[in-house]
Amino acid sequence: MSDRTEDFDFHLPENLIAQEPARPRESARLLDATDPAHLRDRYVRDLPSLLEKGDLLVANDTAVLRAQLHAMRGEARIGITLDQIRPDGSWHVLIRNARRLKVGDTLTFLNTAHTAQVQALEEGGGGVLGFSAEGDAFDAFLRDAGVLALPPYIHRPQGPTAQDSQDYATIFEHTRGAVAAPTAGLHFTPALLDAIDATGATRCTLTLHVGAGTFLPVREEDISRHRMHSERGVITAETAERINAVRRAGGRIVAVGTTTLRLLESAADEHGIVHPFDGSTAIFIRPGYRFRAVDLLMTNFHLPRSTLFMLVSAFAGVERARQVYAHAVTHGYRFYSYGDACLLRCAAPIAPHAKATP
Repeated sequence: MSDRTEDFDFHLPENLIAQEPARPRESARLLDATDPAHLRDRYVRDLPSLLEKGDLLVANDTAVLRAQLHAMRGEARIGITLDQIRPDGSWHVLIRNARRLKVGDTLTFLNTAHTAQVQALEEGGGGVLGFSAEGDAFDAFLRDAGVLALPPYIHRPQGPTAQDSQDYATIFEHTRGAVAAPTAGLHFTPALLDAIDATGATRCTLTLHVGAGTFLPVREEDISRHRMHSERGVITAETAERINAVRRAGGRIVAVGTTTLRLLESAADEHGIVHPFDGSTAIFIRPGYRFRAVDLLMTNFHLPRSTLFMLVSAFAGVERARQVYAHAVTHGYRFYSYGDACLLRCAAPIAPHAKATP
């Protein structure tokens, strides 16, 4: 087990970072790594053949906000990216050109009469803003003044396009609040869900609002010193019971995406029982972590030195993760948000749920 960030580095050619999604979505490639002895090149449309009757597919139903805002303080241009709403209705944000601000400043925005007041500033460009709009008015404000906060590795010199507004949304989306999309969910279509249902596998959703911190790099050379960003999540009592019932019956929990996995692991106790959850999680999963709630993980390919590649290394095993990613690079798989996917099996067996008493 390594705590060095450099041990999670690998060579990723720039041309493998996807700039557009596969069309149709289920035509994206899927690297099947569920057999420890083999790697098999498939397509996302093949996913139903890899599921079994009794499996439960769990996806993230968060919906993406137009979280990128361009503000003015006098003549100074200020870039704002919404991160996470706070209990009092204010927003934690990431700020570009924050040195031009002080607490108490009022920000204005083009195309709207609404304003924001600077309530706090943090080292590194974070801060807290209180907006003059709330509720439905705030939603309308974002539609007028906001744009999608696409990841920086998706090159859009003129800003996100109308097509991005469709592409950067999952079929599962229901509860708005995310800055970034839970990208493994981007591959699913109505036809694919019908095919999954026909296998006898079942489906449910939870909510984890992906924050702007997902784009932040690991700057510490010792990963144990990295401060993980916090994100808000919800697992209802009904969903928790569905998950626990599947585990008691011997079925497998298949997490669609690292966001789903992080919230399930945050809500699971030492016996693997998933409890209702409504709060924030800053769980940092890296090698050495003992998984409690997830058997299979479908996830896109992540960037070198990222917390997400560290999570994959923890889940599949460090050597297996390196094999998977080396194969993906050699065979031209497309990486990150608009890229291809892999299906991984948990390297460490999860204790039988039936032995635990809820």
